Amino acid sequence: MNNVKKEMLEWLMALVIGILIVMFVRMFIVTNYEVVGQSMMPTLHHKDKVIVTKLSKIEHMDIVIFHGDQGEDYVKRVIGLPGDKISYENDELFINNKKVEEPFLESYSAYKNPNDNFTGNFELEEMTGSNRVPPDKLFVLGDNRISSMDSRYFHFVDTEKIVGEVQARYWPISQSTTQFTTE
Repeated sequence: MNNVKKEMLEWLMALVIGILIVMFVRMFIVTNYEVVGQSMMPTLHHKDKVIVTKLSKIEHMDIVIFHGDQGEDYVKRVIGLPGDKISYENDELFINNKKVEEPFLESYSAYKNPNDNFTGNFELEEMTGSNRVPPDKLFVLGDNRISSMDSRYFHFVDTEKIVGEVQARYWPISQSTTQFTTE
Protein backbone atom coordinates (compact mmCIF):
# COMPACT_ATOMS: atom_id res chain seq x y z
CA MET A 1 0.00 0.00 0.00
CA ASN A 2 2.90 2.31 0.75
CA ASN A 3 4.22 1.95 -2.82
CA VAL A 4 0.78 2.76 -4.25
CA LYS A 5 0.59 5.99 -2.22
CA LYS A 6 4.11 6.92 -3.25
CA GLU A 7 3.33 6.33 -6.94
CA MET A 8 0.08 8.34 -6.71
CA LEU A 9 1.99 11.19 -5.07
CA GLU A 10 4.60 11.11 -7.86
CA TRP A 11 1.86 11.21 -10.52
CA LEU A 12 0.15 14.10 -8.73
CA MET A 13 3.44 16.04 -8.55
CA ALA A 14 4.11 15.39 -12.26
CA LEU A 15 0.61 16.65 -13.08
CA VAL A 16 1.04 19.82 -10.99
CA ILE A 17 4.46 20.51 -12.52
CA GLY A 18 3.04 19.95 -16.02
CA ILE A 19 0.19 22.39 -15.37
CA LEU A 20 2.63 24.99 -14.03
CA ILE A 21 4.84 24.62 -17.11
CA VAL A 22 1.87 25.04 -19.45
CA MET A 23 0.70 28.12 -17.51
CA PHE A 24 4.21 29.64 -17.65
CA VAL A 25 4.52 29.02 -21.41
CA ARG A 26 1.07 30.55 -22.12
CA MET A 27 1.74 33.60 -19.92
CA PHE A 28 5.23 34.44 -21.13
CA ILE A 29 6.17 32.63 -24.34
CA VAL A 30 3.33 31.62 -26.70
CA THR A 31 -0.44 31.54 -26.74
CA ASN A 32 -3.25 31.02 -29.21
CA TYR A 33 -5.99 33.33 -30.46
CA GLU A 34 -9.09 33.15 -32.60
CA VAL A 35 -9.48 35.82 -35.27
CA VAL A 36 -12.76 37.71 -35.05
CA GLY A 37 -13.94 39.73 -38.04
CA GLN A 38 -12.90 40.41 -41.61
CA SER A 39 -10.27 43.15 -41.18
CA MET A 40 -7.26 40.93 -41.98
CA MET A 41 -8.69 39.19 -45.05
CA PRO A 42 -7.35 37.67 -47.24
CA THR A 43 -4.40 36.86 -44.94
CA LEU A 44 -6.56 35.78 -41.99
CA HIS A 45 -10.26 34.97 -41.94
CA HIS A 46 -12.99 35.10 -39.32
CA LYS A 47 -12.63 32.17 -36.88
CA ASP A 48 -9.06 31.30 -37.95
CA LYS A 49 -7.00 30.11 -35.01
CA VAL A 50 -3.42 31.34 -34.76
CA ILE A 51 -0.28 30.82 -32.69
CA VAL A 52 1.10 34.03 -31.14
CA THR A 53 4.63 34.31 -29.81
CA LYS A 54 5.21 36.83 -27.04
CA LEU A 55 9.00 37.04 -27.38
CA SER A 56 9.27 38.38 -30.95
CA LYS A 57 10.94 41.66 -31.81
CA ILE A 58 8.18 43.47 -33.72
CA GLU A 59 9.15 44.65 -37.20
CA HIS A 60 7.47 46.20 -40.24
CA MET A 61 4.73 44.03 -41.77
CA ASP A 62 4.48 41.69 -38.77
CA ILE A 63 0.95 40.66 -37.86
CA VAL A 64 0.32 41.38 -34.18
CA ILE A 65 -2.35 40.89 -31.55
CA PHE A 66 -2.87 43.82 -29.18
CA HIS A 67 -5.23 44.89 -26.42
CA GLY A 68 -7.68 47.58 -27.51
CA ASP A 69 -9.12 50.33 -25.36
CA GLN A 70 -12.52 48.62 -25.01
CA GLY A 71 -11.13 45.44 -23.47
CA GLU A 72 -11.06 43.63 -26.83
CA ASP A 73 -8.02 42.23 -28.57
CA TYR A 74 -7.29 43.11 -32.20
CA VAL A 75 -5.18 41.61 -34.98
CA LYS A 76 -3.50 44.01 -37.44
CA ARG A 77 -0.36 44.43 -39.53
CA VAL A 78 2.45 46.71 -38.29
CA ILE A 79 3.07 49.44 -40.86
CA GLY A 80 4.92 52.02 -38.77
CA LEU A 81 7.50 51.64 -36.00
CA PRO A 82 8.60 54.43 -33.64
CA GLY A 83 10.22 57.25 -35.63
CA ASP A 84 8.71 56.23 -38.99
CA LYS A 85 7.10 58.69 -41.37
CA ILE A 86 4.12 57.03 -43.11
CA SER A 87 2.13 58.05 -46.18
CA TYR A 88 -0.10 56.51 -48.84
CA GLU A 89 -0.37 57.84 -52.36
CA ASN A 90 -2.27 56.15 -55.21
CA ASP A 91 -2.39 52.83 -53.32
CA GLU A 92 1.35 52.87 -52.67
CA LEU A 93 2.80 52.77 -49.16
CA PHE A 94 5.77 54.96 -48.30
CA ILE A 95 7.74 54.44 -45.10
CA ASN A 96 10.35 57.13 -44.49
CA ASN A 97 9.83 58.32 -48.10
CA LYS A 98 10.66 54.87 -49.55
CA LYS A 99 8.07 52.86 -51.44
CA VAL A 100 7.27 49.58 -49.68
CA GLU A 101 5.62 46.66 -51.49
CA GLU A 102 2.57 45.00 -49.94
CA PRO A 103 2.25 41.66 -51.77
CA PHE A 104 -0.40 40.43 -49.32
CA LEU A 105 -2.82 42.95 -50.91
CA GLU A 106 -2.42 41.64 -54.48
CA SER A 107 -5.40 39.30 -54.24
CA TYR A 108 -7.66 42.35 -53.93
CA SER A 109 -6.62 43.76 -57.32
CA ALA A 110 -9.27 41.67 -59.12
CA TYR A 111 -12.02 43.20 -56.97
CA LYS A 112 -10.79 46.77 -56.99
CA ASN A 113 -12.29 49.40 -59.23
CA PRO A 114 -9.34 50.76 -61.25
CA ASN A 115 -10.55 54.32 -60.55
CA ASP A 116 -10.63 53.85 -56.77
CA ASN A 117 -7.85 53.44 -54.25
CA PHE A 118 -7.98 50.40 -52.00
CA THR A 119 -6.19 52.39 -49.31
CA GLY A 120 -7.12 56.06 -49.30
CA ASN A 121 -4.37 58.64 -49.70
CA PHE A 122 -3.07 60.05 -46.42
CA GLU A 123 -0.06 61.41 -44.62
CA LEU A 124 0.55 60.50 -41.00
CA GLU A 125 0.53 64.11 -39.81
CA GLU A 126 -2.84 65.01 -41.32
CA MET A 127 -4.37 61.88 -39.82
CA THR A 128 -2.79 61.83 -36.36
CA GLY A 129 -1.30 65.28 -35.79
CA SER A 130 2.18 63.74 -35.64
CA ASN A 131 4.57 63.61 -38.60
CA ARG A 132 6.30 60.49 -37.21
CA VAL A 133 5.24 57.49 -35.16
CA PRO A 134 5.94 58.51 -31.54
CA PRO A 135 8.26 56.54 -29.24
CA ASP A 136 6.70 53.37 -27.77
CA LYS A 137 3.90 53.44 -30.37
CA LEU A 138 3.03 51.53 -33.56
CA PHE A 139 0.93 52.40 -36.60
CA VAL A 140 -1.16 49.39 -37.70
CA LEU A 141 -3.50 48.63 -40.60
CA GLY A 142 -5.78 45.71 -41.41
CA ASP A 143 -5.14 43.95 -44.72
CA ASN A 144 -8.79 44.49 -45.70
CA ARG A 145 -8.29 48.25 -45.92
CA ILE A 146 -11.87 48.96 -47.01
CA SER A 147 -13.40 47.54 -43.82
CA SER A 148 -10.76 47.73 -41.11
CA MET A 149 -10.86 49.77 -37.95
CA ASP A 150 -7.17 50.50 -37.51
CA SER A 151 -4.69 53.31 -36.89
CA ARG A 152 -6.45 55.46 -39.47
CA TYR A 153 -9.27 55.66 -36.89
CA PHE A 154 -7.77 55.04 -33.45
CA HIS A 155 -4.29 56.38 -34.29
CA PHE A 156 -1.34 54.73 -32.58
CA VAL A 157 -1.06 51.52 -30.54
CA ASP A 158 1.03 51.53 -27.36
CA THR A 159 3.80 48.93 -27.63
CA GLU A 160 2.99 47.83 -24.07
CA LYS A 161 -0.44 46.67 -25.34
CA ILE A 162 1.11 44.25 -27.83
CA VAL A 163 0.37 40.64 -26.88
CA GLY A 164 2.67 39.20 -29.53
CA GLU A 165 3.32 38.37 -33.15
CA VAL A 166 1.16 35.95 -35.12
CA GLN A 167 3.49 33.16 -36.21
CA ALA A 168 1.19 30.62 -37.84
CA ARG A 169 -2.41 29.67 -38.48
CA TYR A 170 -3.31 26.23 -37.12
CA TRP A 171 -7.03 26.19 -37.92
CA PRO A 172 -8.62 25.53 -40.31
CA ILE A 173 -6.31 22.62 -41.01
CA SER A 174 -6.54 23.16 -44.79
CA GLN A 175 -4.65 26.45 -44.30
CA SER A 176 -2.70 25.58 -41.18
CA THR A 177 0.72 25.60 -42.82
CA THR A 178 0.57 29.33 -43.55
CA GLN A 179 3.53 31.10 -42.01
CA PHE A 180 3.58 34.86 -41.54
CA THR A 181 7.14 35.84 -42.25
CA THR A 182 8.12 39.09 -43.90
CA GLU A 183 11.53 37.99 -45.19
